[in-house]
Amino acid sequence: MSLSESAGSPREESPSPSHPNLRVLPHRREVNLSAAERAVADLLVALGKDPTSEHLSDTPRRVARSFAELLAPREFDFTSFPNDEGYDELVLVKGIPVHSLCEHHLLPFYGTAHVGYLPGDRIIGLSKLARVVELFSRDLQVQERLTQQVADRLQEQLAPKGVGVVIEAEHCCMSLRGVRAIGSRTITSALHGILRVDARSRHEFFALTGINT
Repeated sequence: MSLSESAGSPREESPSPSHPNLRVLPHRREVNLSAAERAVADLLVALGKDPTSEHLSDTPRRVARSFAELLAPREFDFTSFPNDEGYDELVLVKGIPVHSLCEHHLLPFYGTAHVGYLPGDRIIGLSKLARVVELFSRDLQVQERLTQQVADRLQEQLAPKGVGVVIEAEHCCMSLRGVRAIGSRTITSALHGILRVDARSRHEFFALTGINT
């Protein structure tokens, strides 16, 4: 992922927690739609299907564009503001919808993210917490890495006193195949700063997210 004050910069800049309006530019991977369509057509043949049939003739195009969309996060401004009032209690956004693609099976996992932080010198626009979740979820992922990436980026860019991220998700690679554990949910967490080292703050964060510890 690249971060820049200029939309035209092709490389990652050193993060500046004090910058109030940092443009986040997702790394733009070139998607070869034609090659993807051919691959989907070949897969259909391998599965014993006829990609030239009336029902499947447009499926390769649809699938290629669906994956291109699912793997393309949107750019946004990482907007923060001075913490003039010195607010030092937990800020938590619960129930952020999250969906991603399991990199092992190319099947979706989906659920909710709970993201909180203890402000330092700056506070962040609340919608940006959801934007950071989307930034890393629009990729081939594992839930553990996704959770850590969200926490790490907020710590780097905002320099708060603490960060906490919890993701609860159902994985189709578990519910629709294999063990077929329909309804099972995986919970992952990542903590930085006070929320990691102070037991009372950590307990408050998990209690507010609804996670029993």
